[in-house]
Amino acid sequence: MELLVLIIVLAAVVIFGVASTVRVVPQARRYNVERFGRYRTTLQPGLNFIIPMVDRINTKLDVREHVFTSQPQPVITEDNLVVNIDTVLYYQITDPRAAAYEVANYLQAIDQLTVTTLRNVIGSMDLEKTLTSREVINAQLRTVLDEATGKWGIRVNRVEIKAIDPPATIKEAMEKQMRAERDKRAVILHAEGERQSKILTAEGTRQQEILEAQGNQQAMILRADGEARAIERVFQAVHQNNADPKVLAYKYLETLPHLADGDNNTFWVIPGELTEAIRSVTSAFGDYSSTATPPAADDERRGELDHDGHRELTAGDRLPTDAAAAADQVAQLAEAAVEDAKAEAVAVESGNGTVSEPKPR
Repeated sequence: MELLVLIIVLAAVVIFGVASTVRVVPQARRYNVERFGRYRTTLQPGLNFIIPMVDRINTKLDVREHVFTSQPQPVITEDNLVVNIDTVLYYQITDPRAAAYEVANYLQAIDQLTVTTLRNVIGSMDLEKTLTSREVINAQLRTVLDEATGKWGIRVNRVEIKAIDPPATIKEAMEKQMRAERDKRAVILHAEGERQSKILTAEGTRQQEILEAQGNQQAMILRADGEARAIERVFQAVHQNNADPKVLAYKYLETLPHLADGDNNTFWVIPGELTEAIRSVTSAFGDYSSTATPPAADDERRGELDHDGHRELTAGDRLPTDAAAAADQVAQLAEAAVEDAKAEAVAVESGNGTVSEPKPR
C-alpha cells in the first residue's frame, strides 16, 4: 500500500516536471524567457522546452499589426486657434525583447510622442493649411514616430489623422464662407449663361440680317436683270421693226402725263424737246385729219402699199388742209395735262388734303 502511494507521487512529480518543461507557443506570438530574473531567450511559435524552477516566461507579445486610436488632443495652430485632432496608429512589434525591456508601456509612449509631434507640426501651420495638408502631416508624423520607436522594437507602419475639429465659431465662419463661395459661383454661372445667350442671340440676329441682305441683293439683281431684258427686248423690237420717229414721238407724249403720278411728286422738269415732239405727232396725224376713211380703204385712190405694209404717196395725192388745227389741239392737251399736274402738286404741298378736278378739255 505504501509502495503504491509512492509510485503515484513519483508519477505526479514526473508529469508536473514534464508539463513545466514543455511550452507550446501559438503562431504570431513571442514569449520572453528569464532565467533567474535575467533575460535568456525569446520562444518562437511551436514546441519549446525550458528548465522548470529555473526558467520562467516573463512577457507574452503579439507580433501582428495593431491599431491604436488616441483620444482627441487640443492643438494650437499658427493663427492661435485651438483644434482637436484625433489620430490612428498602425504599428507592429518587430523586436519582442526591446518592446518588453526598453520601454515600460510602449502604447502610452507612442501616444505621448504622437501628441508632441502633432503640436510641433501643426504649430507651424494655419487652420486652412492644416485642413488641406493631411498627407503632409501624416508623412511627418510617421517619420518622427518610426525614428523614435525603432529602438523600442516597434515599427509604425501608418499614421492617419482621423478628425480635425475646429471651434464652433470657426465652423460657423467656414460655413458662411462656403455659402458665399457657392453663391458667388452661382452668380458667375448665371452671368456666363446670360452672356452666352446674348452672344447667341446677336449671332442669330447677324445671320438673319445677312440672309435678308443677301435675299434683297438677289431680288434687286433679278429685278435689274428683268428690267434690262425688257429694255433690251423693246430696243430690239424698235430696231427690228424700224419704228418711225413719229411713232416714238407719240409714245413720248403718251408717257409725259405720267410724270404727275404719285402723292409725293411736287416738282417736275418739262423737257425742252416737248414742242418738237408735238410737231412730229401733228405731222404724223395731219395726213388723216381731213378724212374719216382709213388709208387702207383709199389705197386705190392715193397709192399702193409696199410689201412691208407702208403706204407710198403717189403723184396725185393731196395733203390735208387742217394739219395746223390738229397740232394746236395736241399742244393744248399737253399744256392742260402739265397745268393739272402742277395744281395737284400745289394742293398736296399746301396740306389742305383736297385735289382739284382736272380742267375739261
